[in-house]
Amino acid sequence: MKKLSVVGIGAGNYEGMTIGAVNALNEAELIVGYTVYCDLIRPHFPEKRFLSTPMMREIERCRIALKHAADGELTAMICSGDAGIYGMASPILSLAEEYGVTVEIVAGVTAASSGAALLGSPLTSDFAVISLSDLLTPHETIEKRLTHAAMADLCIVLYNPSSRKRADYLMRAAELVMKYRSPDTVCGVAKNIGREGETAEVMTLRDLKYYPADMFTTVFIGNSATKNVGGKMVTLRGYEHG
Repeated sequence: MKKLSVVGIGAGNYEGMTIGAVNALNEAELIVGYTVYCDLIRPHFPEKRFLSTPMMREIERCRIALKHAADGELTAMICSGDAGIYGMASPILSLAEEYGVTVEIVAGVTAASSGAALLGSPLTSDFAVISLSDLLTPHETIEKRLTHAAMADLCIVLYNPSSRKRADYLMRAAELVMKYRSPDTVCGVAKNIGREGETAEVMTLRDLKYYPADMFTTVFIGNSATKNVGGKMVTLRGYEHG
């Protein structure tokens, strides 16, 4: 059977991968992915053959993986976090029929989950995940989604909060949320999750506005029930009042 596995590798450390992800990569003859992700997992799968492409070559990468799978090679396409959350599952599925390849999606641990664990329990209630990258989504659409999430008192997780070209995007996002939330709203950041230099910090929305985030930072904005409990970011679920 001609099959391609699209595998979420979590943060990239072996301990953070699901058993399903490890099994899929052990079964693969070829692993295809973004160069950084291939470098992260190569030490754990040294006997495997790797093919990688740099950033901005996503469709080329998908076609490489599908071509090798169509030729009968057991192939896995890797993505950070979960393959279906800002990952490559969508383009792979869109192209797969063209190659006559069956696609298996292997779930991984996304940064919203792994970052939340570092910070405490910020996502105990309803939440929204929004990427601040406007590479594929117009910034007006991002701000509209952020506005409605803030108005709805949802906890908010921000992916891709800042980059060299988008240095002020997190500041602008915090300012927008503060139109509907107190500046004292409890927030948190998780940086380099599961990698060298991993850190987590709890702060207020006021302080978050000036936080020097980068593309390896995941940002958490609490709702009206989120508290700082002993240095941990905790969103109360309601059991405490039962």
